[in-house]
Amino acid sequence: MLYLKLENMNVTGCFKERGALNRLLLLNAEERARGVVTASAGNHAQAVAYHASRIGVRAEICMPIYTPLVKVTATRAWGAKVILYGNNFDESLEEARRKERDEKLVFVHAFDDDAVIAGQGVIGLELLEQIPDLEAVVTPVGGGGLIGGVACALKESKPVSRPGVRVIGVQTAALPSMQAALKAHHPVLLPAAPTIADGIAVRQAGERTLALVEKYVDEMVTVDDEEIAAAILRLLERQKVLAEGAGAAGVAAVLQRKTSLQGRRIAVVIGGGNIDVTLLSRIIERGLVKDGRLVRMRIPVPDHPGALQHLTAVIAAEHANIVQVVHDRAYFGAHLGEGVVDITMETRGPEHVQELTSKLRQAGYPLEQVR
Repeated sequence: MLYLKLENMNVTGCFKERGALNRLLLLNAEERARGVVTASAGNHAQAVAYHASRIGVRAEICMPIYTPLVKVTATRAWGAKVILYGNNFDESLEEARRKERDEKLVFVHAFDDDAVIAGQGVIGLELLEQIPDLEAVVTPVGGGGLIGGVACALKESKPVSRPGVRVIGVQTAALPSMQAALKAHHPVLLPAAPTIADGIAVRQAGERTLALVEKYVDEMVTVDDEEIAAAILRLLERQKVLAEGAGAAGVAAVLQRKTSLQGRRIAVVIGGGNIDVTLLSRIIERGLVKDGRLVRMRIPVPDHPGALQHLTAVIAAEHANIVQVVHDRAYFGAHLGEGVVDITMETRGPEHVQELTSKLRQAGYPLEQVR
């Protein structure tokens, strides 16, 4: 049995609200007057901005230059001042720390803070209430605040703790910073790397979170961007759930059987749903191609009137839907006296593609499938 903990349904679209609110509520009067600063790839930024605005605290947010526009816009909309700085989270973190020193702002760490970790841990308490026979929890891991809080809550909260519940963390293979920290027994700074899971693209795990992971987490696995993209599409198509790359990492690990949880009652934390729509459109298109539901073929046709009509008639007879046609006489290796058509079609899947290919070849078209 698989349960989804839909943290993407929070106001700011991510679990980060829990830790941010807990930290802000613990500020004293003098700290509230000074204001807060933080660094974030987007979700913690929105959480701090939203709750700081609610309780009347000035907030400045340092975000990487290439943060998805949807996250930058949302953070500004919640009333925070956004500073785009650095190519990744760690460079933004350095700028936030500078502002903490020079401008005397209160720094709110995205994950390596006891109050933030405790706030995220409430998810673990809720899971214990919602799924009494819970056997395993799978969560995405960036810096480790979510998994550290959840694992501690599951295994230490009296009298409802369940130390036998397996806790599995999932990182992007591009930046497995917690795995590296576990191996070295101290936080390790990894080189920057691109990934669609920007919410967990953290180059260095936290010191507090590492201690919790070493004590309470049972397993750490990784998934790559293609596996994450497949999970995003699966959630959207089958469950009508919109997840961002980081949010879908746990589902990717389960779908790819990265850990042996078959037959158990598993809760997977969908960490967030703040995905850029242009990235989502590319993921959907690539997913359709991989599933054989979107196919492109390169087909030579005679260069005379009616040739294209004859080709499309064959395709129509097989009930494939044409979505794009590029007809060229000079490129694609076209010979004199012929043209080459690049034609993109929607199909029902791989078997339909095979049937279509067979009919086109029977009709005399020496086609090539473009991959």
